[in-house]
Amino acid sequence: MAASYIHRALGIDEILKKKSVLLLGPRRTGKSSYIKNQLKPTKVYNLLDSVTFRNLASRPSLIREELLPKSKNFVVIDEIQKLPHLMDEVHLMIEDYGARFLLTGSSARKLRRTHTSLMAGRARQHYCYPLTAYELGSQFDLNRALQFGTLPPIYLSDDPWDEVQGYVGDYLKEEIMAEALSRNIESFAKFLQTAAISNGDILNFEKIGLDAQVPARTIREYYSVLEDTLIGQTLNPFRKKRGRKSVSKSKFYFFDLGVVNSLVERKALTPKTQEYGLLFETWVFLELKAYIAYRRKDDPLHFWRTQTGQEVDFVIDESVAIEVKSTTLVNNNDLIGLRAFDEEVSLKKKIIVSQDSSERIIDGIEILPYQTFVTKLWNGEIF
Repeated sequence: MAASYIHRALGIDEILKKKSVLLLGPRRTGKSSYIKNQLKPTKVYNLLDSVTFRNLASRPSLIREELLPKSKNFVVIDEIQKLPHLMDEVHLMIEDYGARFLLTGSSARKLRRTHTSLMAGRARQHYCYPLTAYELGSQFDLNRALQFGTLPPIYLSDDPWDEVQGYVGDYLKEEIMAEALSRNIESFAKFLQTAAISNGDILNFEKIGLDAQVPARTIREYYSVLEDTLIGQTLNPFRKKRGRKSVSKSKFYFFDLGVVNSLVERKALTPKTQEYGLLFETWVFLELKAYIAYRRKDDPLHFWRTQTGQEVDFVIDESVAIEVKSTTLVNNNDLIGLRAFDEEVSLKKKIIVSQDSSERIIDGIEILPYQTFVTKLWNGEIF
């Protein structure tokens, strides 16, 4: 597949004209390419460059000295978590000189510990996800995305499997293990594989701990590390005071499907299996999360599941319910969860995303082929 730049839909261009932004996302999600191709900063400081890192580490005021002669500065500091104390200089220039910054990072962990005040109104926080189906357009291939994920250099590579294995081996070791858990890398490596196997499932810390041979309390800490380093996100259950008793535990989804498959050494996909269905569900989750982030929606996203097993994959603001089925022909049994949930909540939309060949409606439930779902979602027709 030809490697060319894909225009991103992050939607922070207008914000940057008035306000600074902290753009968080795992490495290689495309933050640097987005800056290079779609923004026009006055200056870029890339902290992955050893010379830049060394100079600013020893003298943070260099930023001010280099930029003060210029007016209307728009400055990028790439991978800001490498030097968290630069945030003091950023704070000063925002407050005293009216500079605008785009700060990018692949971990919120260090920044939250030391510089949370800057985020309190001075810089908006946004997220960068891997490529979406909407951004890829005609270049989107579902099976390629489910197998190799959609990190730009991996999805567009001629050898995506080797690329994603290298990414997992190097990035996860350097960014997660070295930063937070260097004291017990072996245990964390076991946990990572077990967590990937459990991707999209209800979290059971005790069971995962047994499988990974790690105490349950440590498993909780490990999942916190994954969230802080942006490797995944928790999806909480929808709760209503009255109605069927629902589960209280959350789900966890990794940020990229190629990473999941690499961690569990899944080199091929088999349609109509549970694993394939969970990957398809995760892809829909990631498309929803990117849409919410890029279009700056504040609609809460949950899932609903009763203790008897009735389930709806995604609930948006108590008004839209989405069930995900990887089947090529949705049948009456696939509607059970949505029908049960509709008895408890007055829904505006009930949707099943599937691999059906055409759009149709059954008893008020919209059956949307995944291509149609993507179009309607990004056109604002779902919420």
